Formats: sequence, structure tokens, C-alpha cells
Amino acid sequence: MSNKVYTCNRRHFIRTSATFAAAAAVPSCRPDAGDPPIHFEVHGPEDGLPLFLGFPLFASYATIFGAEQGSVKEAFLSRLTDRYRVLLADYPNVGRTHTPPPAELTPDRVYSDLLSVADAAGFDRFAYCGHLWGAVNGLLLASRSDRVSALICGTWPPLGAPYADMLRGVELQLAEPPPHAMVILRDPAQYAQWHTFYMGMQDWDEEAALAAIACPRLALIGSEAESAVAGIPLRLTERVREARPALEGMGWEVREIPGAVTGAILDAEVMVPEIRRFLG
Repeated sequence: MSNKVYTCNRRHFIRTSATFAAAAAVPSCRPDAGDPPIHFEVHGPEDGLPLFLGFPLFASYATIFGAEQGSVKEAFLSRLTDRYRVLLADYPNVGRTHTPPPAELTPDRVYSDLLSVADAAGFDRFAYCGHLWGAVNGLLLASRSDRVSALICGTWPPLGAPYADMLRGVELQLAEPPPHAMVILRDPAQYAQWHTFYMGMQDWDEEAALAAIACPRLALIGSEAESAVAGIPLRLTERVREARPALEGMGWEVREIPGAVTGAILDAEVMVPEIRRFLG
């Protein structure tokens, strides 16, 4: 089994080597001049099935949230790396990544950046699992590329999603970002990246996008999951339930985890069995 740490940018690699405590090689890739790097890690056997774990899991999880929270990342890896080659990235603008500027975090940029990370990791086709914003990223990847072999859209309704509510909530908080956001952001101005992103999602044609996804796909949510932005309830579980007949008609599997709240997305004991069941 190999655990590798990388710093990535777009399109091509300049491979270098360094020695860490684990004696792992550290390649890096730098694409366009002046484009800051995206930090990522790959864990698991070289011949493992490629699995991209998106937001809210990060490569530098312990650095971002503190050493005590580092066990969250390790709990997922310890339960997955027997079979899967797991890719984790610090994205966007978290941990060891410093890209892109807030005004550039468009859906197109996110799509391009995440595929660039997959390229750099040597992932041609890969399963993808993300929750909340990470789930939106998965929808972008799976609907616009044939490289996603299986999609887990976690804690987010693939159909009837609250993109307008997200934009409105972000606008209300631009002047004073909430404390939970500042845990991962470097400065308050960075919060504007979410305004850029959700502005770009207002014309998102959900039905057309979902019709373009051909890989196996799972909408996964806790039966008690809920979230809000600036006091605006997002009704996540309710929206998934409302969309369930249409989603199943389009070939989605819809799965509620009994009793699970939103925080369960970081509980490997809850989430990994669902991941393995679906991908297995």
C-alpha cells in the first residue's frame, strides 16, 4: 500500500521527489504559469479501485481542524484503503491550497480544477463521493464528463436543490461571514467565493444534467439531516423525499440512513458501509 502526497495544478506534471516521515515520494505538478497549486493526497494500493472523496473531507484535515479532528480522515482511510485507492484534495482555498481567487470560483472552474486533480493523481475513471457542496461538485463532474464511474451525491437533493436559497443566504452573510465558515477560510473576503459559485448555479438545468449522467448513482441522506444558511432552512431531507419518485424514474438509487443527522457525513462508521455497499 502506498500513501502519496501531492501538490497539483492543471494539465501537466513536473515530478520531483522528497522524503517525508513516511518515506513517501512527493510529486508535484505545475500547469499554467502563475496558477497556484492544488494540494492533494492519494492513499491505498496502487491497484485499488479509484475513489475521489470530495468535500467535506480534505487532504490536510488535521491541519485545518486541529489534531484531535485528524481522526476523522484516518477513520475513513482505515476503512477504505484495503480495496480503494483514495484521493483527497484541499479544495477550494483550504489547507495547503491557495486557489482560486474568490471571483474565479465558478462552476466551470471547479469542474476543471477537480478533473485536473484527478489527472494529476492518475485517475482516469473514478468513483466520486461528496456531501453538500461536494455533492454539487459530483453532479458537475458526472454530468459533464464520462470519467465518473459511480456517483454518491450525499446530503444534497440532485433534483429540486436549493441553489437560490444558497445564493440568498450567502448574500446576507457577505459582510460578516459566519464563524463556522471562518474555521476553514483564511480571511473574510474569501467567503465571496461562494457568491461566485452559486451565482453560476442559478441557470443550472437540473433535469438536463441528470439525464446526462449514465453511471450508477446514489442520492444518500440521513433521515434527520438538515442545514440552513443565514437562517434560511434548506429542507434537504424533505427535498430528497419530494424528488425520490422522479429520481428513481431516472435510474437513481435513493437511500435514507435512519436516524442520521447532517453531522453523520463525517462519521466513518456510518458512511463507509454505505459507500462500500453501493460501490461493492
